Amino acid sequence: MSTERDLRQLYQDVHFFAAALSESLISVWEEDPAGVYVEVERGFIDRYTADYVRVRNVETGCRTYYSRDTAMFKRI
Repeated sequence: MSTERDLRQLYQDVHFFAAALSESLISVWEEDPAGVYVEVERGFIDRYTADYVRVRNVETGCRTYYSRDTAMFKRI
């Protein structure tokens, strides 16, 4: 059974494609040294591959690459 949180998480190519196409605002989460996920950025998917996602920051417009293996992506 899916929860609302599961529906917001992006992990398949089709999820990234739909979020990029619809220009959905997403949040990027990474583990801190204690192993706890913390939000590191909010923005829009600018580009994605099987290995990384490039996010354009909502405030500054800067583009940052995040590994799909280590980061968690959620639609806001």
